[in-house]
Amino acid sequence: MNVRKVAQPWWETKQLSEMTQDEWESLCDGCGKCCLVKIQDAQTERIYFTDVACTLLDCNTGRCKNYANRQQYVPDCVKLSNDNLEDLEWMPPDCAYRRLYEHKPLLAWHPLVTGNPNSTNDYGAGVAGMPMVSEEDVSDDELEDHVVTWPLDRVG
Repeated sequence: MNVRKVAQPWWETKQLSEMTQDEWESLCDGCGKCCLVKIQDAQTERIYFTDVACTLLDCNTGRCKNYANRQQYVPDCVKLSNDNLEDLEWMPPDCAYRRLYEHKPLLAWHPLVTGNPNSTNDYGAGVAGMPMVSEEDVSDDELEDHVVTWPLDRVG
């Protein structure tokens, strides 16, 4: 009997710090959850997602309208890197960067697993098409009124 060895996908064999820029960028599943405004309870430190979208989020596609220049327009936009991965508790639990950092596999609907660039939204794990409001229309005092659970409803 011939046993054929199946190669593991690169994201299972490389550390995040070893990835090329293209590999790093391809980990993003395009869900758009990182582009939703989040609030943190000062006492419990729990993170809450809101339906308030970054001004650059295209709510129909779940993608940034100006990804390459986002930090020029949204200075507090976090650019993930190996230097800030330990602070990922605000990222959704299905985020590929967070999962790999926590030594967990990518989920079955991730585009790298399926080969389909739209599989995140096809599965319902993205924010595309969800009811959202722009951060330009909501004051900080109103954020608590916009807490939602749907960004995490389809995790896993």
